[in-house]
Amino acid sequence: MSTRFQDKVFMVTGGASGIGKTTAIMFAREGAKVVVADISTKGGQDTVREIRQMGGMAMYIQVDVSKAREVENLINQIIESYERLDFAFNNAGIDHKPAHTHEITEDMWEKVISVNLKGVWLCMKFELAQMLKQGYGVIVNMSSVGGLVGAPGLTAYAASKGGINQLTKGAALEYARLGIRVNALCPAVTLTPLTESLLKNSPEQAKQMIEKHPMGRIAKPEEVANAVLWLCSDAASYVNGICLPVDGGFTA
Repeated sequence: MSTRFQDKVFMVTGGASGIGKTTAIMFAREGAKVVVADISTKGGQDTVREIRQMGGMAMYIQVDVSKAREVENLINQIIESYERLDFAFNNAGIDHKPAHTHEITEDMWEKVISVNLKGVWLCMKFELAQMLKQGYGVIVNMSSVGGLVGAPGLTAYAASKGGINQLTKGAALEYARLGIRVNALCPAVTLTPLTESLLKNSPEQAKQMIEKHPMGRIAKPEEVANAVLWLCSDAASYVNGICLPVDGGFTA
């Protein structure tokens, strides 16, 4: 166990699996008190169990990030338990079934925007209110390379991620002189349970996906999580308002 984030309070939405789970575990290894927030109770509790088994401190709070009351309750519970929130990783998100723009249904559009964009805004709304009281804090929003380049077949998803990028930049400017930094991550395809299933069940599609990445492979969750740790650390103390590609050269 390291002590880089000893006694700091870190919260991650979407912490039940994938990048969120990996990041939660890595922050715990660095000494942080970790709050795992997710709509999936089983997955969230599994993450907490793993952290506690390795000697870390963690708690799980169920939340639907698209609902203001639940997000407000999430932040209130964190403050009741730990009295502050040092780092927030707004990672929860969904994608949608590939479809051309004219084929996207209103329900598909509203669901993706509600979780991905509205959800990040709601989290920031209540996180920032607390961080203003503290006079410090770091927020990292999960975006995507889909928010930086065109994503045919996934335009609703890409629109939500592009919105996150602009939300991140605007908020970074608003709070830059108030001790709060706000940045976004833009990963390319990352090895998560969803992509593992694709690699296993659709090898030809998986091969095409991998070939789009200049390094000849997709990202490991740890590689994305390390970027979150860096952005929250003092090593990134002058990094603010960026949308950082973690993509192996995909956007180059």
